[in-house]
Amino acid sequence: MATHPEEGESLLGMFTDRLEENAIALILGLMVALSFVNVVRRYLFNASLIWSLEVVLMLFAWLVILGISYGIKKTTHLGVDAITNLVQPGPKRVMAIIASAICVVYAVLLMKGAYDYWAPFAGLDVTSGRWFPTGFTETRSRAFMETDQVPFPAFLGFLPDLINDGDRYEKLPDVVPYAMLPFGCALILLRFVQAFIRILRGLQ
Repeated sequence: MATHPEEGESLLGMFTDRLEENAIALILGLMVALSFVNVVRRYLFNASLIWSLEVVLMLFAWLVILGISYGIKKTTHLGVDAITNLVQPGPKRVMAIIASAICVVYAVLLMKGAYDYWAPFAGLDVTSGRWFPTGFTETRSRAFMETDQVPFPAFLGFLPDLINDGDRYEKLPDVVPYAMLPFGCALILLRFVQAFIRILRGLQ
């Protein structure tokens, strides 16, 4: 899925391009590998990885969120152009600017909601403000919450001291799979801002 950087593309843009494409490929590979291994174990050895289904569901959710931002970058999302095709280039550009500005505002709201949902699982405070962030509000921590079956990996051994007051985890904490929400929404916001800038500059 390699792409060539556009003329004038920033280093941040190039980095996020590679990050999205490699992450999507890795997630797809992990989903296939886990499903295959679980099928083989079940039918040949009458055993299964009880946590694999939960991990595959997490990976699928991650894939969807990353796929949204990737689709925005590639302009592959469904667009209705029945009205814009009837107007002249000048009004069409104005309509495109208005539509892209609305998308940026929507992405900001989405980012706020994603962060506010994830923050308690990381032991952080949620943002204040009904629509746009105006500060932070003290929030009851949910850092103790864990997944149902996924074992706690040793390489995340720093998490209990970091977010859970030193209390050890038996299973993977919910903060890990939910971290894709603010990360993915940040990418969506970045892609909408990039599209808005390209439209303003007459490049899209």
